Amino acid sequence: MKFRFFSNRPYMIFILPALIILSVFSIFPIFVALGVSLTDMNLIGLLNWNQVQFVGFENYMDLLADKEFRQAFFNTIFYVVFGVPLVVVASLGVALLLDYGKNKFFTAARALFYMPSVTTSVAIAVVFGYLYNNHYGLFNYVLSLFDLPKVPWLTHPIIAKISLILMAAWKSIGFNMIIFLAALQGIPKDYYEAAEIDGAKKWQKLLYIKVPLLGFATFFVASTTLIGWFQFFEEPMIMTKGGPVGSTNSIALFIYDKGFKLSEFGYAAAGSFVLFLIILALTLIQFKLRKKDNGYN
Repeated sequence: MKFRFFSNRPYMIFILPALIILSVFSIFPIFVALGVSLTDMNLIGLLNWNQVQFVGFENYMDLLADKEFRQAFFNTIFYVVFGVPLVVVASLGVALLLDYGKNKFFTAARALFYMPSVTTSVAIAVVFGYLYNNHYGLFNYVLSLFDLPKVPWLTHPIIAKISLILMAAWKSIGFNMIIFLAALQGIPKDYYEAAEIDGAKKWQKLLYIKVPLLGFATFFVASTTLIGWFQFFEEPMIMTKGGPVGSTNSIALFIYDKGFKLSEFGYAAAGSFVLFLIILALTLIQFKLRKKDNGYN
């Protein structure tokens, strides 16, 4: 009787290991973070649980009054607003261009575009840190060849954010390009043949066949990219450490600083749970809008 549930539903035997892993490493830590966020746990409390006190929603109230957190929040919004559309449009554009070509050159181009995606973010951030350097960086050296003034890539508040966005977008294009290419190659040829019979031109095929049929791929890329940009961490940590004057600080970097540098685990957990709720709400909104999509998919 105990195993009747699994005998009636054999597929549950195969799903169970994934559910256990998901519960242990994803769902359970969420509740742990929620519990820690309601306490004043720090390094001392981690060593002696008797020193941990329940503070309720005090950490969340402090976050709302924290100027550093508000700055990190608006910086993250800046990253999302400009980074997500840039990655989606650039990835789609590259995929469409590479889809037209079938020779070896385009095959090699696909590999070149994809290579940054398999490189660690830390390594890329270190390399771009040298490229962006104000004194001996390659980018300013190229500008000097044309008698153009140096650009403060990582020392100006706005330009520093834009520099990080451009670097992170360059790294993300390859992976999303592969997703779009797979979706493009999965479109049935019947659509193209019917369009050719009707006398459709290439740009009409693009607008009325390819782009509409990429609805689900675009939704997937936009959703995953949005989540990734809200967790923007490695680039500002390695290249700017949140500077200048906190202008490139992100919510993820704020949480890291509070939790691992200042050992304010309760406060950091509150920040991480706020980030979790923001990502969850935006993801649910995206799924809701997707259900209202009356396109081809």
